[in-house]
Amino acid sequence: MGNLAGKTAFVSGASQGIGRACAIALAKMGARVALAARNEAKLETVAEEIAAGGGQAKAFLMDVSDEASIQSTAKAALAHFGTVEILVNNAGITRDTLLLRMKRADWDAVMTTNLTGAFLLTQALLNPMLRARWGRIINVSSVVGRVGQAGQANYAASNAGLIGFTRSMARELASRSVTVNAV
Repeated sequence: MGNLAGKTAFVSGASQGIGRACAIALAKMGARVALAARNEAKLETVAEEIAAGGGQAKAFLMDVSDEASIQSTAKAALAHFGTVEILVNNAGITRDTLLLRMKRADWDAVMTTNLTGAFLLTQALLNPMLRARWGRIINVSSVVGRVGQAGQANYAASNAGLIGFTRSMARELASRSVTVNAV
């Protein structure tokens, strides 16, 4: 991506792990970063770390499994930064167990968080990218979405869906200079 000065990135699941690393890397490249996750204390720590490195970040409490939370957080981030040009859909969960033992609630929680959350967040933040005719959407997926894994039927299905969602959105948005990739 090169120099991201003047760009704003929104990272879900930014409080730890891959999301934290993405947020810090984007900030080092000059992007302002909206940090979103469920753990406010960890988000604030990441925001402080970015600020200590000379970057700009703001923490937003968000539950990616809750549509109202996604909508209000997207609006708050847009109000604070004015726009979002880069979206990293990173938030995800696992509820691993063999299919015969899997509860419907475990299936639904993984699908809602990993797939529906990415859909809703993309929808909530897409308009500024379309208006600017420039945007980058990165969906963090898993190889399990392509090859499967025993005890992870829900996780594999959510990631296979995310890969399909990515491919469809890439075709849909390419003419507006918005790229969509799965990593």
